[in-house]
Amino acid sequence: MSTRYFNPIAESELIITEKGTIYHLDLEPENLAHTVITVGDPGRVGSVSKYFDNITHKAAHREFITHTGYIGTKHLSVVSTGIGPDNIDIVMNELDALVNIDFKSRTIKDDKTHLSIIRLGTCGALQKDIPVDSLIVGTHGIGLDNLMHYYKQHNTPEESFILNEFIAHTNLAAQNIIPYINEASIGLLKYFGRDYHHGMTVTCPGFYGPQGRSLRLPVAFPHLIDALTTFNSHDKHIANFEMETSAIYGLGKLLGHKCLSINTAVANRVTRTFSKDGNMAVENMIAKSLEIIAGIK
Repeated sequence: MSTRYFNPIAESELIITEKGTIYHLDLEPENLAHTVITVGDPGRVGSVSKYFDNITHKAAHREFITHTGYIGTKHLSVVSTGIGPDNIDIVMNELDALVNIDFKSRTIKDDKTHLSIIRLGTCGALQKDIPVDSLIVGTHGIGLDNLMHYYKQHNTPEESFILNEFIAHTNLAAQNIIPYINEASIGLLKYFGRDYHHGMTVTCPGFYGPQGRSLRLPVAFPHLIDALTTFNSHDKHIANFEMETSAIYGLGKLLGHKCLSINTAVANRVTRTFSKDGNMAVENMIAKSLEIIAGIK
């Protein structure tokens, strides 16, 4: 694999520890598989890796825990991201650095590695016909956070069309919220058909006000749930919302990785119901999805 040996990235920009690991994830390049499963909860890493036939590496730093190993001949890493788009910014950039930057020369490699990055998370369903405990695959990620506004983006004509309709329908711009959109990997999406609901996933930068919850504080957009559930663009509707997908899709597309977000609906915000056994529902998602992931060539 050839590498450009000029314009090294400064130590302040690419932080490599004394033991040769990337700063936050605490991984060396050889510690990472090219199929990466992300989970928000650090405690869920073990719930995924228990299905591995063997584990070859473990790392833990702050909320970022990684287990790398094999299911049969499939090489996999599972990485916890913590909650929110800000953490996704760290994880996606460092995953990419591990495979596409030469740590010795601090230069970008000529030949790029394209990771498959699949999120297994939890969410709130936004359609009344998607019951709690259902599995939802995000066809698109619509971000209500501001992360991708810090990067130079480009949208396909379809993405731009959906985004413009979404902005007009929700009137979020009146609240100084500028949404963005990116599509999932079609190459990964095709494997998750039966038993998975498909729809657009909205990503929010918080759990309470940004998802329309009001405890003691009044919210600025009290009709957010209605605006999201009623949106439809060419028969494409919003299936769910959570706090990571749009950032994964946005950064993944810019960096050249294949990304997909799968979520268990632990709540339905339209019917106001909550899972009776969220742990069991998540366990079902992990087992079912890992079986599919292990078979992807």
